[in-house]
Parts: sequence; structure tokens; C-alpha cells
Amino acid sequence: MGVQKLLLPVAGQPLICRAVDAVLAGAIEHVLVVTGTRREELAAALADRPVHWVTNPVDDSEMIDSVRCGLTALPAECEAFLIVLGDQPEIPPDVIRRLVDAFRQRGAGIAVPVVGSRRGHPILIAARYRAEILENHGDVGLRGLLQSHPDDIAEVDVASPGVLEDIDSPADYQRVIARTNAGIAPGPAANAGR
Repeated sequence: MGVQKLLLPVAGQPLICRAVDAVLAGAIEHVLVVTGTRREELAAALADRPVHWVTNPVDDSEMIDSVRCGLTALPAECEAFLIVLGDQPEIPPDVIRRLVDAFRQRGAGIAVPVVGSRRGHPILIAARYRAEILENHGDVGLRGLLQSHPDDIAEVDVASPGVLEDIDSPADYQRVIARTNAGIAPGPAANAGR
């Protein structure tokens, strides 16, 4: 993107604030924000929110590396963890609550939102998978976990296509801005999927 994309404004607030606010409104108890080594501006944007900071010491690393940094900082008593992308500004809190409900009611170790037949983010994962993520799947990321445990996944149908889209390019950002300004619901992105 050429800039710190998590600070780009969407509907009057930085991307990261929209993501964190959705998590907080989704009734998640302990929120960790994993950042690179330059987190001062992000910390300023989130100064009034009850979050805990974790630093990934390797800037421009893969997403799985940041996930692993967050996992090492989780409280020992953590029953499950929700992995939320900071550059997904259109995740309604209801999606998060539905993932939590599916996790509790269905007994599956992984809950993932689905629009049509496409899986998206955020993903709720039982703490029993913590060690596996820390030790495996470095080459394929969380997709490897899902592929290794297809019978332990609760797919949660949602009507929020924003679960399929993150912002990786200026064109992605412009699409989100256009939808937000026009009050249009988010559409599926080409870069997300199973």
C-alpha cells in the first residue's frame, strides 16, 4: 500500500479502530493487537480502547508469524482465540457473536464464517490447536490447520460479504470507501476464499 494501511480512514475512523471496535462489541474478553516494530501511531489511534499490545519483531513477515506472536501472549486459561485481520473494516459484531455461539453450541474446535460456499475471516479456534499452529503450517498458514481438521470445523453462514474482503491494495481501499460512502453492503473480493 505504500502507507500504514491500518490508519487509513473508513467512515471517519482508522481501519484498525473499526476492526477492534467490532471485536469489542462482539464480547471478546481479552483483545490482543499484534503489530510490527513501529506501533506508536496505531497505539495512539487505539489509546482509548482496552487492548493489549504484542510486537512481532519481524516487520513484513507472514500473517502466520503474527498469529504465532499473539498465541504466545494469550492467557493460559484461554478457551479459544479469535483471529481477526486488522484490514477488514466491514466485519459486523454480529458475525463475531455468531462464531462464538457456534463454537459453544456445536462443539467444533474451529468456527469459520461462510458466504455462499466461500470461507472468510475472522476464525475462532479452540485453544487445543495452539501448539499445532505454533509448530506447524508455517508454509501454508491457517489454511493448513483447516485442511488438517475438516471434521472439526463449524461453518457459520453469514450475510456479511465483508468477511471475504481485506484491504491489500489501493484498489481494494477505494472499493471499500465507495461502498461506505454510498451505504452499500460489501461485495465479495477476488483475493479471498477457501
